[in-house]
Amino acid sequence: MKKLNTFDDLFLHELKDIYSAEKQLLKALPKMAKAADNEKLREAFAHHLEETQGQVERLDQIASELELRLSGHTCVGMQGLLEEGAELMKMDVEPDLLDAALISAAQRVEHYEIAAYGVARTFATLLGHENVASLLDESLQEEGATDKLLTELAESIINVEALTEEAEG
Repeated sequence: MKKLNTFDDLFLHELKDIYSAEKQLLKALPKMAKAADNEKLREAFAHHLEETQGQVERLDQIASELELRLSGHTCVGMQGLLEEGAELMKMDVEPDLLDAALISAAQRVEHYEIAAYGVARTFATLLGHENVASLLDESLQEEGATDKLLTELAESIINVEALTEEAEG
C-alpha cells in the first residue's frame, strides 16, 4: 500500500476510491434493475446507470485535467455494499419484498457515494481545483437526487406493496 505523505496524496486516494466504486456500480446496476419487479424501480436503476456512466466520464476528465491515473485501486467499501446487495438477490424472496430490499441496499450505496463525493469536493476546493470541485459537485448533486428518488419510491410504493403482500400472504 502506498504511503500517504501529503494532502494531494489523500485527495488522489479519494478520487481513486470513487473511481473504483463507480466502476463497480456500473456492473451491479444492470443486475439490480433485472432483479427489480417494480417498473419504476427498474427505471430508476436504469437512469442511475446512465448517470453513473456520466460520473465515470467526469472522473476521467478530472484525471486528465490533473494528469492523474485513477485505475488500479479497489474500493473495498463499495465492494462490501454490493456484495450485500448480491446476497439479497440470491435469496428466495417475494418480488415486492425483494424490491424493498433492493432499495435498502441501493440507498446504502448512495449514502456512501454522497459522503465520498462530498469529501472529494471539499478536498478539491481546499487544493484550489475549482473546476474539479465543480465536476465533483455535479456528481454529488446527482447522487443526492437519486437517494431522494429512492426514498420517495420506498415510502410511497415499494415498502407499502411489500407490507401489503406480507399481510395478504
